[in-house]
Amino acid sequence: MTKKIGFILLFAGLFASMGFYPIDGYERSRITRLLDIQHTLDKGEKYTRIPAGAFASINDIELNLASQSGLSIDSILKEDPEFAKQIARITPGGAYSLAILDMTDPSNLKYASHRENVGYQPGSVGKIAVLNALFTQLKNIYPDDFDARIALLCNKRVSSGIWGIGDHHTIPIYDPIKEKLTKRTVIASDEFTLFEWADHMVSVSNNGAASVLYRESMLMSHFGKDYPRLTEEEAETFFKETPRDSLTNLANAVVNDPLRELGITEDDWRLGGVFTNGPDRYVGRKGGSIGTPKGLMKYLVQLEQGNVVDSLSSLEMKRILYITDRRIRYAKSSRLDSARVYFKSGSFYSCDKSKPGKCGDYAGNRFNYMNSVITVEHPNGKKYIVCLMTNVLSVNSAGAHMYLATKIDDVITGQ
Repeated sequence: MTKKIGFILLFAGLFASMGFYPIDGYERSRITRLLDIQHTLDKGEKYTRIPAGAFASINDIELNLASQSGLSIDSILKEDPEFAKQIARITPGGAYSLAILDMTDPSNLKYASHRENVGYQPGSVGKIAVLNALFTQLKNIYPDDFDARIALLCNKRVSSGIWGIGDHHTIPIYDPIKEKLTKRTVIASDEFTLFEWADHMVSVSNNGAASVLYRESMLMSHFGKDYPRLTEEEAETFFKETPRDSLTNLANAVVNDPLRELGITEDDWRLGGVFTNGPDRYVGRKGGSIGTPKGLMKYLVQLEQGNVVDSLSSLEMKRILYITDRRIRYAKSSRLDSARVYFKSGSFYSCDKSKPGKCGDYAGNRFNYMNSVITVEHPNGKKYIVCLMTNVLSVNSAGAHMYLATKIDDVITGQ
């Protein structure tokens, strides 16, 4: 987060709902937060915070386009004229951009878009690139042993340090003995497993968690097979003794090179730096951050194909994106209550008192980016991906995203 002195205030609102990864996934992931929900259900109590679609088992989650893993992304993202016409009728004018893929029938995919190549500040959606970097490096360490990758995620504990502090987003900390859930901001002494940091990064969109995993991905890249035994003292020495420009180049490569390998260009989607200010003493920013609906769609389609890192990694990342708690913005549409949704949202906004128009939280009058990427899976078999990016000034676009979610669902489900 940054504040500019004078009339212009800059806010980063990287907000997302709490609670991803299937609620029966504790035995696999050792994400302690999941026990809070599981213990409630085990006692026979109702857990009313989540809709029906959030109660899926870890075994229910599958890749929808695995049978089409050999199809090129360019052949998939070709507009279907009739589908595009239907989507055009409900797409608002102005600063809206979107890409939609109906994958209900994998052998008859339907794509539609509107201003798909317009670039936006991706905000918290960019954290998916950090998740991708993490799984890319895990494969580099254990190329032929996926179980070893999961074991490292479950067992490797790392501290926050200066990387994880300074974000107002709270994280859930569960005490399984007292069965008590506490929510607070990250402190420097916090220590979690890599899996739990990933959950904090995606589920509550914690900026500090994203920076911690950014750091760990850099360390994995540099130390390779020695990383699992790397101590925090050795890691700290590496950052202190390596020139800042070298670390900046390493950081940029770790998150962006895997995207390029997927055919996602710099103009499609790139990440310019870490999410907190503490690491600035070590790592600079480079190239800025940008995202387009088509760039994000390229990623999510290849995730469904099992082509991101490898099929097992694609599936595991999809599990991490599964919502098991309160839904917001696009995902809040009641039309999606019975559906499984895999979701990330983010915003970035700025206020300038010298400019006309109201300004407030998530309603900047200088710029006001709000982005939603989602995969929807209905019980009736209707399945689709939406990447929506907007920059509507002086208005919190959460309601508009939710309304458009309903209209898009109407088109795809035929309601």
